[in-house]
This record gives sequence, structure tokens and C-alpha cells, in this order.
Amino acid sequence: MNDPQAERDIKPQEFEFESMNLQVGVRLQFITHRGLKPVQHFSTLIGWVKDEYMIVKIPMDNGASIPLVEGERITIRVFSGIHVCSFASTIERFFGRPLLYAHISFPRSIQGTSLRTAMRVKVDIPARIIPLGGSVPPVECLLTNLSVSGARIESKTSLPQDEEQFDVEFALLAPPNNQEVRVRTRAAVRNISALAGAPEQTEGFAYGVQFVNLNPVHYTLLQNLTYEALLADRQKIV
Repeated sequence: MNDPQAERDIKPQEFEFESMNLQVGVRLQFITHRGLKPVQHFSTLIGWVKDEYMIVKIPMDNGASIPLVEGERITIRVFSGIHVCSFASTIERFFGRPLLYAHISFPRSIQGTSLRTAMRVKVDIPARIIPLGGSVPPVECLLTNLSVSGARIESKTSLPQDEEQFDVEFALLAPPNNQEVRVRTRAAVRNISALAGAPEQTEGFAYGVQFVNLNPVHYTLLQNLTYEALLADRQKIV
């Protein structure tokens, strides 16, 4: 079940173009409206001419660029770092291979919703707990939810009770090519609980941790993970 607080924190707002904090190369959600249901693709921002047009990469589908029609209506969504913003646009002109980019109309009305800074996403990511000092070997574990501020870690093995901080290491996939990025960050233990699941499940321990001095690049990757879960599968939001 979604957190009621999360629902209260997601409120539509009107935004100015500058409020989206767009950067060349940012990932965009590119939504077409050709059938009964909108179809979601992903694109990249190339640039814009203020109040005239924006330039975006033509999305790919199964290795080929999607077909576009001049005058076609689309919706663009983008994560600003704090907000998910969307606006209606139309295809003004498109350029096929080898360029594969399109001019779309400049947004006239932008709607946005605020994200909680610590909105959590359900995940199933193998990880390692690395105790500080090297006196205890690393422990294999599993991340079961994740946010920009921390995670829930489940482990078959308990850590020494005096370990208030440790390093946690795991991998994230970076857009647009799903390149694997290794993340290693300091984590402070905020709560510990014992796991006692169904008979077929292995008992263990769960650690609620807060990240300490997370690398800004890794912070952005976690924001993107939250953003895509919010857009694509709200059931993953804890």
C-alpha cells in the first residue's frame, strides 16, 4: 500500500520553463497518443530556442526509431531533480538517419508534482555490507527498498552490535544505455529488526540505514530510479 503521506506530497503545480532546470542530455519521457492508451518512450534533450522550439532525440523501439508525423501531439515528462514536470507539445519537424532528432513545439503550459526527497522504491538488488576497519569480512545482503537518503537491507547474518556505521556496496543501471555503475557509500544504522518469515523463507536481519555523504552522481541515479518508478509503476513506491 502506498504511503498516504506520499499521496499528499504529490500535488499538481504550475511551473515556468526555467523551473524545470533542464540540462542538455537530460533523459525525457516521450509519450505518444495514437491509440486508446498512451505509449511511453524515452528520449534525450539536445537543446532549445526559448519560446520557439525544443530539439530532442527520436526515441528508439526494438533498435529502430519510432515513426513520427509532423503536427502529431505528444506529451513530454522530465524529472527536474525535485519535481516531475510534464507538458503538451507537437512534432514540428523531424530528421531521420543518421541524425534522428526532432523539433517539437516549445511548452506553453507546464504542470508539475513535487516528490518527497526520501520517497522509497521497492527493489531487489544484491549488495555487500563492508564493516569498517576490516576486522570482519564483508557480508552478502539484499536491498529491498531504496531512496536518495537510505535503504532497507536484509541479511542472513547479523553484524556486530557495536557497528553503528558500515559501507554498503551495490550496482545501479545508468541511463540511457543501462551501463552498470558501482555504488559504495557509508551508511549509518537507524534500526535493526529480526526477520521471521514463512517456513520456507530464511530467517535473518533487516537494517534500516541512512546514507552518509552520498556521491552526487549516485544521488542523481537514485533520483532517476524514483522518478521512473513513479511514472511507470506506482506499486513500487513504498
